[in-house]
Amino acid sequence: MAQFEKESGYKVEVTLSNNEEMISKLRATGGAGFDLAQPSQDRINGPQTEFGIYKALDLKKVKTNLFIPSMLDATKKNTTVAGKVYGLPHIWGTDGLVVNTKLAKITDYPDLCKAEFKGKTTMRLKRPALLAFAFASGKDPFALYSNPKAYGALMDEVGKTMMACKGNLRFYWDNKDQVVNGFLSGEIVGAMAWDTGGWKLNSDKPEFQFIAPKSGALGWVDAYAIPAKGKNDAAAYAWINFNMRPEIAAKVGAAAGQFTASKGADQLADAKLKAQFAASFPEAAIKNIRWYPAVPAGLEEIEGRILDRVKAAN
Repeated sequence: MAQFEKESGYKVEVTLSNNEEMISKLRATGGAGFDLAQPSQDRINGPQTEFGIYKALDLKKVKTNLFIPSMLDATKKNTTVAGKVYGLPHIWGTDGLVVNTKLAKITDYPDLCKAEFKGKTTMRLKRPALLAFAFASGKDPFALYSNPKAYGALMDEVGKTMMACKGNLRFYWDNKDQVVNGFLSGEIVGAMAWDTGGWKLNSDKPEFQFIAPKSGALGWVDAYAIPAKGKNDAAAYAWINFNMRPEIAAKVGAAAGQFTASKGADQLADAKLKAQFAASFPEAAIKNIRWYPAVPAGLEEIEGRILDRVKAAN
């Protein structure tokens, strides 16, 4: 931030948030209050279709040669509404399993619900958990995105599975620090969590490992999007182009413990992080990553009802 401010003359003010809060805030203001947003790329199409909270990107103002071409193409496709592009890729990563391998053998999401781990596992009570358990049951929830009735029926089944698992969970986690602290204190031995949390733990103690589940890790890409009533598009485009420079992207990646969509930044990545990625993701596991497609309008309401039901269950 300091380097960008010095180079560009723009002042940066950051608000930390998550997908749900971002959509809610921008919906409430009609897309005002922020010049740039960074939702996950699969959460742009639906809210834009329903609420019109973003403005189409002017790709002539973006240095697209700085992006990994395949990731740029996939994100453009996922964030296109009525022929216009609303998102560009930035940081990417996965949801999978973090395990204390000295105390537990866990290879897929349902293992978190085994009786032997009662009170010793955790997950987020968010849509990734629903999707993970759906894949683990042998179904492909993404294939049902265009069929709300069938998707709702699958989510009902997954909801029952998650209710039955509830007694196994020490807590539902909200942020990465809760997961890290839970493992370090010995409260938990397994979690559905982000790869970065597992790698952070592994840096201190090798028994903590991030494992790509048998049914596939869930792949996410956080994107750049410009709110509909943003007042400083020039600053937003300057920030995007600055952050995608390989040397800057490598710094961001090191700070976040993630990889970015910047072409060439991976060559500058920390050697330890590259080794951890290789250990967690042999080639077969990379091919098995379930990349989130764009979420159609209305689908999150179905998921919200199931999550509320799970939360309320005894």
